[in-house]
Amino acid sequence: MNWSVLDNQMMSRAIRLARRGFYTTRPNPSVGCVIVKDNQIIGEGYHQRAGEPHAEVHALRMAGENACGATAYVTLEPCSHYGRTPPCALALINNGIKRVVVAVEDPNPQVGGRGIQMLRDAGIEVDVGLHRDEAYALNLGFMQRMEIGLPWVTVKLAASLDGKTALSNGVSKWITGSDARRDVQRLRLRSCALITGIETILADDPALNVRYQELGSVKDSLNEELLLQPLRVILDSRCRMPSSAALFAITSPILLVSTLAYSEEFKALLPEHVTCLQLSAVDGRVSIPELLAYLGQSCNQVLVEAGATLAGAFLAEGLVNELVLYQAMKILGAKGRNLLELPDYQMMSDIPDLTPTDVRKLGKDTRITLSVKPKLFATTK
Repeated sequence: MNWSVLDNQMMSRAIRLARRGFYTTRPNPSVGCVIVKDNQIIGEGYHQRAGEPHAEVHALRMAGENACGATAYVTLEPCSHYGRTPPCALALINNGIKRVVVAVEDPNPQVGGRGIQMLRDAGIEVDVGLHRDEAYALNLGFMQRMEIGLPWVTVKLAASLDGKTALSNGVSKWITGSDARRDVQRLRLRSCALITGIETILADDPALNVRYQELGSVKDSLNEELLLQPLRVILDSRCRMPSSAALFAITSPILLVSTLAYSEEFKALLPEHVTCLQLSAVDGRVSIPELLAYLGQSCNQVLVEAGATLAGAFLAEGLVNELVLYQAMKILGAKGRNLLELPDYQMMSDIPDLTPTDVRKLGKDTRITLSVKPKLFATTK
């Protein structure tokens, strides 16, 4: 289709609007909408929070009665089902929208083309595919979860120039500078779940929360009361979690995952925001595919912040979508601790397939983002 200059401009604006909801909409997708009449914007909006009005509703409210006969530009196919909010496709129909331009179809089985068909059945002209790739990239986790039942997996790493994460004695604070550490807070904020292993808990006793005061410029557009903490997931195969761990003191959800059953005495000591989950064991450790299938029921994106063994296990199993490496301008020496524990690859064809997608400076450090070609498995949803 030959898209007009106006079409391109308005969908680009809708995509920019959608980005405003990056930190607050999960597990819903980030969506933007712009309504245009007589070449003028008469309404616009974005989805701000799960359970609240969608982008189309905000835009229609701004447009008011003037929406009749207008064109709506939406980054994701309007929903057609009743959830916590009524169908957006129906709202567009009832307000007399004449044309709808959709960037990308919604893979959610509850929508899956039905929103587009509902609009067309009502006599509305619907055009699909404008800036499709850019709109798809807005919600990689949501798209993947809807398509194959798995969340988008990002592994966060921090290393010296010689690929070490700590000195040989375990000292690692701080490899990276304050700019990189603030960036990690924003990465956590984007994630539905944060995964680490029991060894990290025993060694560092971290809280694993998003610290609002360290979010930098994000604070300018995000009130602290709107901050969504990620689900903190601890892989504790042999039930070694101490009841005194610092992360229990913060009242946001925690999932303890083991291969054995926790004792009733231990569970009685846990706060109400802690849930225990027992999964299958693979070589004595929690099954990562089974864990991701479980998290895929509700999580779009998960962030792995773990030691070399667990981070390496995710990568070795081919279940990682993205690596984010914070490289410090430091050299820790030959006996420093390695970044990842991986198999002893014997063929170049066996090594992970990595493609750099972004490189940027953060103070003295460099953040390198790499896409990973995963060996994904489908699940029954």
